Amino acid sequence: MERRVSVVMPVRNEAEFIAGAIRSIVRAGEGLDALEVIVVDGQSDDGTREVVEGLMAEVPGLRLVDNPERTVPYAMNRGVRAASHDVVVRVDGHAEVYPDFLEENLAALAAHPECACVGGPIENVDLGPVSEAISLAMRSPFGVGNARFRTGGEDGYVDTLAFGAYRKADLVRVGLFDEELTRNQDDELNFRLLRAGRKIWFTNRIRSRYFVRGSYEKLWRQYYQYGYWKVYVNRKHGTVTNLRQLAPPALMAWLALLLVAGLFWGPARWALLATLVLYAAAALGSALALTRSPGPALRVMAAFAVLHAAYGLGYLAGLRDFLLLRRGPSARSAELSR
Repeated sequence: MERRVSVVMPVRNEAEFIAGAIRSIVRAGEGLDALEVIVVDGQSDDGTREVVEGLMAEVPGLRLVDNPERTVPYAMNRGVRAASHDVVVRVDGHAEVYPDFLEENLAALAAHPECACVGGPIENVDLGPVSEAISLAMRSPFGVGNARFRTGGEDGYVDTLAFGAYRKADLVRVGLFDEELTRNQDDELNFRLLRAGRKIWFTNRIRSRYFVRGSYEKLWRQYYQYGYWKVYVNRKHGTVTNLRQLAPPALMAWLALLLVAGLFWGPARWALLATLVLYAAAALGSALALTRSPGPALRVMAAFAVLHAAYGLGYLAGLRDFLLLRRGPSARSAELSR
């Protein structure tokens, strides 16, 4: 079997990281029969395009495609349509891959013909104390549930993953990425692949690195949008795509109910206090399991709170907009963030 791979990179304003990302892909493709790297740029204004153009002389098969709509699903669809090869791999401009990344993707696809997508765990790279705390929180089951590509785990079938390697024919068969979605486009695509009878394989042999956001504010915007757009996906398909998504909005709704009830009913105030104490205890225990130092543990606890509150409130806002008011996405929800 010929080993030919098209890597699609949806990017916007990644000048600091894009060269490292591209060079890591080139190293990973040295033993392949053919490799092309398609950078789909969403109108970057920080020098990203100039960095990519400068690399074209040293990287055969590197291409730059414009993405005037700027969002990831448009970028991915432009890249998939432009891809010359049957295997298409998504890699972000804020990431790097290990030298055997592409070889292991091809091996997993060959070993699992029932799968439309394969992938592995993402290793978070810290860029400072807050970034480290966010990284640890995103690797914890308390933080993100049973998302195996974040927390790790045994090889096996999963419901979704990131930086997947896809068979192009499967992508075309299910209609490519949903261009309405600012967020959750990977999860939604993977849901349609599973519904079409295909499977998704996770293996620890496929490894990549991701440079984590360095502020709680950026993390809040990211996870608020994740929660908000998840409801839009659920409405489109008439089902909840996975159960772990319900925990943060349930917690936020319960706290809001107790807060309002506590204005008129004393026991509700005690229930609210008990809930917050139990949450803090669980967050502290999970943080101390990741880091034994008090300072880092407190920062991890803050990251847990941001993850859960942002996702939960975003989900509740999505319920309000998409199910209660029956309106489309808000303009703010479609703003890009990094």
